[in-house]
Amino acid sequence: MGKDSHYTRNFCIIAHIDHGKSTLADRFIDKAKLVSTRGPIQQQMLDNMDIERERGITIKSQAVTIPYLAKDGITYTLNLVDTPGHVDFSYEVSRAIGSCEGALLLIDASQGVEAQTLANMYMAMELNLEIIPVINKVDLPSADIEACLHQINHDLGLDSDLAARVSAKTGLGVDELFESIVAHIPPPKGKLHAPLRALIFDSHYDPYRGVIVHFRIFDGKVKKGDTIQLFSTKGEYVVEEVGVFQMGLVSSEELSEGDVGYFIAGIKTIRDIRVGDTVTDAANPCKNPLPGFKEVKPVVFSSIYPVDSNDYEELQEAIDRLKLNDASLIYEKDSSIALGFGFRCGFLGMLHLEVVQERIEREFDLSIVFTSPSVRYIVYMKNGDELKIDNPLEYPEPMNVDFAEEPYIQAEIITPTLYVGNVMSLCMEKRGIQVAMNYLDEKRVELVYEMPLAEVLFEFYDRLKSVSRGYASFDYHVIGYRQTDLVRLDILVNGEPVDALSQLVFKNNATTRARQVCERLKDEIPRQMFKIAIQGAIGGSIISRETINAYRKDVTAKCYGGDIGRKRKLLEKQKEGKKRMKMVGNVEIPQQAFLAVLKTTDNKNK
Repeated sequence: MGKDSHYTRNFCIIAHIDHGKSTLADRFIDKAKLVSTRGPIQQQMLDNMDIERERGITIKSQAVTIPYLAKDGITYTLNLVDTPGHVDFSYEVSRAIGSCEGALLLIDASQGVEAQTLANMYMAMELNLEIIPVINKVDLPSADIEACLHQINHDLGLDSDLAARVSAKTGLGVDELFESIVAHIPPPKGKLHAPLRALIFDSHYDPYRGVIVHFRIFDGKVKKGDTIQLFSTKGEYVVEEVGVFQMGLVSSEELSEGDVGYFIAGIKTIRDIRVGDTVTDAANPCKNPLPGFKEVKPVVFSSIYPVDSNDYEELQEAIDRLKLNDASLIYEKDSSIALGFGFRCGFLGMLHLEVVQERIEREFDLSIVFTSPSVRYIVYMKNGDELKIDNPLEYPEPMNVDFAEEPYIQAEIITPTLYVGNVMSLCMEKRGIQVAMNYLDEKRVELVYEMPLAEVLFEFYDRLKSVSRGYASFDYHVIGYRQTDLVRLDILVNGEPVDALSQLVFKNNATTRARQVCERLKDEIPRQMFKIAIQGAIGGSIISRETINAYRKDVTAKCYGGDIGRKRKLLEKQKEGKKRMKMVGNVEIPQQAFLAVLKTTDNKNK
């Protein structure tokens, strides 16, 4: 392995979500006969999580080493790094791209170039990768290959003569694509005798062997028994095993420059490995770490609490485990009066939050509650202080606040001209400011909007798909902070604030949001023997209210006729009793009430 890096090709597949990356990776693995053809063949072989298969998305980048006998009679080693496609996971894409020399840019023959196709191509260009355009799904009746070739030339500025035409589903054109990879993607340019310099692009946890680190070697070599050092933590470890990925871990004698593989070095704790870190030789370290990796910055914040407070330790262990396989998850301890002890977590976006929630529930069999997602605001105080706040409970008294700023994004939306009006209306409703409108061709328009990130959190993506019948595509990046009119919305039940339901909202949206939460809670909180008021408040002002009526015992049932005063006396006595009960009564909010409010905070337009 790795004896002659001239016959090694490292490449990744990048595309918009759902353009067929995982299916194409399956065909590569089939051709290399890495999987037994006996028994049932599993689809999406590199997607090893149930959630990935169900949703048809790739969340974690995977790697696989494919031996390929080319037409020139030489066996090449092709290292494929599979990448996620959703906008939330662009950090995973950047790590995978950073470990390659070339990229296959996959374009759906029936959909054409979409927003993330462009975003991922620019990322690959920044890293000077050789890009081969690939038109996938050419077997579909709706495939428009000529239009795709025009878009490759016109929109992407790539050479359409290089474009491979494949059907990942049927395997059509995959052999020609293999030859194209060998011909056009350059071999690695490493120095075998230089000090070891390797990039960690992923890792996963094995309960028996510790942390298994996925890495790409740029210079030097590594073998069992070597002592390695991690650049950021300065931690030193002895390598126990090195090898490559071939639908499992296949150990080898050594890995050298240009190789993609794994190493096991008895690393027991998750926090010791930082994805994007540089690995070098402890005795002869390299001078500079590998460039180009950014600190991952979460943009959505939410708190996680166990439904049963006895599960707190298990939840901590679950988040620790997830953190290893998910470099972008950050967390700290948190507590709430209503929900007990939990964790405040930072996520890359709403899909990332949903995936983490599903993984905790499935892989660790825990029942959990998430508080309402929030972004990070900067609050400027009248005394000159500056606070960064992502938790509504930390928001200071309004009288001490000078002004607040919220994060803004630049959203690029590509849509057929037919739906431009619908998409523009949606963006304006979400406080978007139009920056540009570019006609890519007669049928498609690129709209560029600047809008608050907080508005995109709540089902913007779903509504965009529904108003455009699934044809619009969306990509965004954070562009900075702008001033906003921010208020804290508190929810009171029986006069007591419920801290887990507090939200930071734009002032003009506060009444609508408060009404939605109150209506939902009214449906979920069980009736008591006394009236319960559910109120939305900003400071001391009540802006919405719902009332849950009391159960009522008919105390006058035993009075047949007679004086009305006797009935009044009984009713007054009952009223006094209910008043006393209300003062000492404690309203238990069931767990499903939190779930109902937090899952569908903004569903009025669905």
